[in-house]
Amino acid sequence: MTRTARELLETAAERLAPDPHANRLLPLIARGAARPATLAALAAEERDVIASDRRAFRYLAERCRDQPACADFFTALAEAEAVAQDRLGAYAAACEEAKPAGYEPMADCQGYAAYVAWLALNGEPAEVALALSANFATWGDYCARIALALRHCYGFTDEACAFFDLFAEPSPDLDRKAGAAIQEALEADRLNEERAHRYGRLLQSYETAFWHALWELDGKG
Repeated sequence: MTRTARELLETAAERLAPDPHANRLLPLIARGAARPATLAALAAEERDVIASDRRAFRYLAERCRDQPACADFFTALAEAEAVAQDRLGAYAAACEEAKPAGYEPMADCQGYAAYVAWLALNGEPAEVALALSANFATWGDYCARIALALRHCYGFTDEACAFFDLFAEPSPDLDRKAGAAIQEALEADRLNEERAHRYGRLLQSYETAFWHALWELDGKG
């Protein structure tokens, strides 16, 4: 029996869910124990990740002009990254005083963006859409917990937390666009589920490496 796009999305989310203890930094932030310098480093790393991802999503949208639903999905992602870039400024400003002098991006933090860029060049767009969608729930949960901690443990304003608020809530519209992109690919026989899961597994590994690098940085302070 042919599987639906919704079934593929649900299976990917289940198979690619990370170890709940994989993010070692999150518990520190949640109880207000992460150093302000680490929060500032998070802002600096996200700035570069967002800029790279936005360009990658635009390129993916260009690549799938013959797949309108897929192009619509990646265009929506690129637009969301533009909003995120704007909102990140207030968070970065709130951390500015704690920013380490001469801070340079860390390779493990930038691995995720580098792999997204690789996928933009080499991946079948609908398979990339499936892989990314599986990662969204994890990222959204992290953002929700960080936003809560920033308000209650660090005294950040709503404006400073707006970047994390953006991703904390599910986006029914984006879910719909992802489903349409994957259904379009299924009907055109342009989607390999196992390859999409491979992409998703690597994305999740890079996500974990991002947080682990910041956790290590926090311990060095």
